[in-house]
Parts: sequence; structure tokens; C-alpha cells
Amino acid sequence: MHPVPPLRPVLAATLAVIAAATTLTACGDGSGGDSDTVKVVYNRSTDNTIRFKDEHLQSVKAQFEKAHPGKKVRLIPVQAPDNDYATKAQQMMRSAKTAPDLVYEDTFRINSDIKAGYLRPLDDDLKGWKEWGRFLPSAKAAARAEDGRTYGIPDGTDTRGLWFNKAVFAKAGLPADWRPRTWEEVLDAARAIKREVPGVIPLNVYTGKAPGEAAVMQGFEMLLYGTGRDPLYDPAAKKWVSERQGFRDALEFVRTVYAEKLGPDVSDALDPNVNTRVATEWLPEGKLAIALDGSWMGQNWINKGPREWPRWGEELGRTAMPTQHGEAPGKVSLSGGWAWSVPAKAKNPDLAFEFIKILQTRANATLWCVVAAQIAVRDNVAADRSYLTSMPGVAFFTSLVEYTHYRPALPVYPQVSSAIGEAMEQVTTGDASAEKAARAYDEELRAITDGAVTSG
Repeated sequence: MHPVPPLRPVLAATLAVIAAATTLTACGDGSGGDSDTVKVVYNRSTDNTIRFKDEHLQSVKAQFEKAHPGKKVRLIPVQAPDNDYATKAQQMMRSAKTAPDLVYEDTFRINSDIKAGYLRPLDDDLKGWKEWGRFLPSAKAAARAEDGRTYGIPDGTDTRGLWFNKAVFAKAGLPADWRPRTWEEVLDAARAIKREVPGVIPLNVYTGKAPGEAAVMQGFEMLLYGTGRDPLYDPAAKKWVSERQGFRDALEFVRTVYAEKLGPDVSDALDPNVNTRVATEWLPEGKLAIALDGSWMGQNWINKGPREWPRWGEELGRTAMPTQHGEAPGKVSLSGGWAWSVPAKAKNPDLAFEFIKILQTRANATLWCVVAAQIAVRDNVAADRSYLTSMPGVAFFTSLVEYTHYRPALPVYPQVSSAIGEAMEQVTTGDASAEKAARAYDEELRAITDGAVTSG
């Protein structure tokens, strides 16, 4: 197991700041600010034991207020699943009375929020900020809109792969250095676990509407982009893709997992907080053998996370998700990330960018990637020893960037995502075949895009 950097003093100091601070509300409306106060809205985990984001932001708040005498930061956490958080943030940004000065945005929502008039371009601020040159091109692109302007400062990214329990694998006669080459080999391993290790969930693939992007991005799209044929969107034609075999194949994989009872009970799979159970119950307690999940999972098990698990580095294996039939390059990953954006109706946009600068000092950026298990998006953070040795698997998940894909960052993507979640749910519950669910998706896609689709 890689050594964990000495973060305890930093976190202890941060906790002291929190203890002295005014208690934060979980659903503040952002009102009541003034010209000397930066209002910062961010998402708080629905797991009440996860507080590393609160701790980090409280530390940055203290640094900012020390560096800017007379200025204050008001942190406004919204504790909700991702979809509900986005809705709340959008409601706040609609009015100058409630708009925060800074908001934490999932990068896939940036273009839709720009189209709605919620966000302010940051290009003028970036011209004089030397740290912007440290950000990787892919990270910059994630926050760049269709109009070519930048609307957010990313603070990390992620990749996705397969986590597996070595002890469960041993009981099922599967190797500790498991390296599946095709989807069928993944399913065969799950079938062996179901047969040989009853009582253990063989495979979790997030699915359905309630888990939101956890299902669509790290479930469905990890499959779709592994077909090697059919992306969601054709940038050359500037049209969304419909009536393609790859889409049906990805749905068929999901249908197989749940029809053969290789996954969790359907009621558990469709729980909006299923990802919390995976991280804090099923994996640590040996109740789940294989999880198609993200690079950030380790944050749950270290640094006073919700479930301390000292030996997770030895007990869990990590391997890449294979392409459907082993097509080149043989591996697939999806990457996303979050960014700090300034609302169009922010009262203090200049002060908000000053807060971003404190957030993005090298020390703070490195610490954030370590405590939040983020994949670095800055060259000097990626080379930092404390990052490289922060936890088991950092090098592995960083290596998957070479094989990664990104969601189409277009205004209608959230609606497309919702339609995919509906199709996944239909095949998960058995209400539709993959073919029928795909046809329903194609109809919905045409309605969402006003017919701007290309078909096979």
C-alpha cells in the first residue's frame, strides 16, 4: 500500500476552523450578501460522514479572509443527490436576489447553464492569471463552451474502471491479477461468483433514472464507448446519433446483468443513493465482488472518510474496463469533473475570482486532489510526490486518461442523459427489451433535438 501523505495536521487545523465557524445550513438560498462577502454554493455529500469538501473550503475561506482584510466568505452547501443539487443551484442563479458569487458545476452542465443565461465568461480574468498555463488542455476544454469562451475553472478530473474483491475472487477460482479482455469475460466472472460465492453481489453497474450520471456516465457510456462504433454525438455532422447497434448492445449488457441476477436487487440498484452503499457497505464488507466505478473511491476509506478501511489497497484489485470484443485499444474509460463558475448575476464576480485564485494555489490544488481522490488537471500537481503517493491506484487511474472519452458538453446533454437513464431503467426492471428501449430512446432523442439526428 502506498504511504498516505501527512495530511492530519492540515485537516486538524481545518477542523479547528470549522469548530469556530458558524454552522452551515444544508439548503441556504444565497440571499443576504453584500459587496464585501463572497457567497459560494457547492454540493455536500448525502453521506453525513463525508466532510472533506467542507473542511477544505473552510480552510480556503480562512486563507482568503486573511489575505483580504475586511472581506468575508459565506459557504452555502446544498446536501442533495447530483440532479437535485443542480436544480437547486439553477434556481438560485435565476435571480439577482439569490444568485451566489461562485458555484460548483459539473462540467457536463456548463453549456446548458450558459444557454439558460446563468454563467459569466471568465476569459478576461484568465488573461492575467499565470496559473492557467499549468492546466492540461483537456481540462481547459472541459470548461470551454460552444462560443469558445471559458466559463469554469476545473479542480480535478476522474477516470473509471473495474474494482474487484480479491478474496471473493479466490473463493470463485478467479485470479488475483484479473484482466478481462471482453464484456463476455466480465459477465463470465460475475456468473462464476454467483455460482461459487452465494450471498455476494457479483457485479454492480449503476443504472436507471434516480442515480443520474452515476448510471448514465459510468454505467451506460462506459459500455457504449467500448463498442468502438457508435458515440452519442457526431461532431462532424453536428448531430446526435440514433438507431445504432452499439446503443442496443450497451443496453443489452445492462439487461443481462439484471435479468441473470448478477447485479444488486433492482430496488437497491434504482436507489438514488446506491453509490453510497457501494462505497461504505458493499465493498468494505465484502458483499460486492466487482464494481464498475470511479478513481475517487478511495476517498471513502482514508483520512476520516465515511468508512475507514486500512487494508483496501491490498484487498481490492483494479483493472480496466475492456472494449466489447477486445477491439483496439482494448480499454475504455470516461472522464468528467467539476469546475468553479461565476454566475451571470453574481454581485461580486471580481471577488469570486480572487477566491478561485486562493483555491488554486499549488498547495491547495494538490491537497484537494489528495483528500478528494481527484485525478490532477495541472502539470505541477500531477508531478507532486504527495499526489503520486497519496493512495493505492493513483498511477493506474491516471494511466486510463490515455483511453478516456468525454460526454458531449452540449446544452441538451442533460435531457439526453435523462432519456438514457429511462432506457436503462426499462431494461433493468424487465419492462422492455434492449431493442424496445432503444426505439423509445430514439423517439425521445428526436423530440429533444428537434430532429437533429443521424441514423444508421
